[in-house]
Amino acid sequence: MHILALLAGVAIILTVLLDAFETVVLPRRVQRHFRITILFYRNTWAPYAKLASHIKSQTRRETVLGYFGPLSMIALLIIWACSLIFAFALLQYAGGEHLSLSNQPINFRLLLYHSGETFFTLGYGDITPASYYSRVLSVLEAGMGFGFLAIVIGYLPTIYSAFSRREIEISLLDARAGSPPSAAELLTRAVDSLDAGTLDRLFHDWERWAAEVLESHLSYPVLSFYRSQHSNQSWLGALTVILDATALVITGIEGVSSEQARWTFKMARHAVVDLAQVVNAHYDPHAQERLGPVDLAKIRAQLAAKGLKMRQDAEAEEKLHNMRMKYEPYVLAIAKTLYISLPPWIRRDHIKDNWEAGPWDRMTQAQALGRISHERQGERQSVTVDDHF
Repeated sequence: MHILALLAGVAIILTVLLDAFETVVLPRRVQRHFRITILFYRNTWAPYAKLASHIKSQTRRETVLGYFGPLSMIALLIIWACSLIFAFALLQYAGGEHLSLSNQPINFRLLLYHSGETFFTLGYGDITPASYYSRVLSVLEAGMGFGFLAIVIGYLPTIYSAFSRREIEISLLDARAGSPPSAAELLTRAVDSLDAGTLDRLFHDWERWAAEVLESHLSYPVLSFYRSQHSNQSWLGALTVILDATALVITGIEGVSSEQARWTFKMARHAVVDLAQVVNAHYDPHAQERLGPVDLAKIRAQLAAKGLKMRQDAEAEEKLHNMRMKYEPYVLAIAKTLYISLPPWIRRDHIKDNWEAGPWDRMTQAQALGRISHERQGERQSVTVDDHF
């Protein structure tokens, strides 16, 4: 019995330390072997998202889904800590009778208590190690608990720093591509800029952003579950819009260079392929078509109105289809797994962008209309008085 407890305790400690090491210290791997973190997210996200999907309001649903990322990270840290405390209690139990508590017999429940106070370095002194073996274990556990707290202190700011960098570019996309963003809006709004290099610079910035998203989400997969501030924005939506826009440029638009678009497409496609594996997304052969002939014709017309003429021959359509097939199955699979709404190729509504909307807009507009109406009424009265005289 004691041998089994010793082996089980050592196995749990090694498993937890390896999991924490790969998650926090050496996390940059697309595919991983057996890990507590993988099992945790695969068995908690699906039921949580399923429950949240029953919420009809998109804003409230996104708010509830947004809780999962921070809560899951806290829960994972608790699982690591509890596992280590339990494992050290098993090791203390395997050592036999070696602790004293006012001549009270030591059972496994008290060993768990002693392990917990040692791990968190409380040091009440009500249970004292009475053998060389138990003293060594207590020192090791106290040191490990101190290191665990240091990991938590360093881990959380790193996560939120990466999240903040990701969200800055997503916020910038609002005015450049609409809310929700779309490839057609991104290209047509870029044309209104003063110089022709604006689109290339935009694609260059998004190439670097895609690389940062790939690096940060591989390092810290929990970031995939962190939602953006607005319900019509997401990191996956931003990646999809950039892929859509670069695919249109690469297919062929007169007067628009496709060199930078190719580099950006490659980087963004690399990101979605790797991140699809990170979130354990699965290919869906029955996924809904994102771009139909009608929407493609509307995109051509919208771009043509801004002086951008797309190729319309059969070769161009086949090329666009092949480009889409390189990334759309992956973004659709990720969207289905994470319950994220993908942006359309072209906007079908006239909703204001996020930067144009505000909680006081209706009140200020009503006040402005009231002032105008009052001024006009005063002008009419003044004209009536002048006519009378």
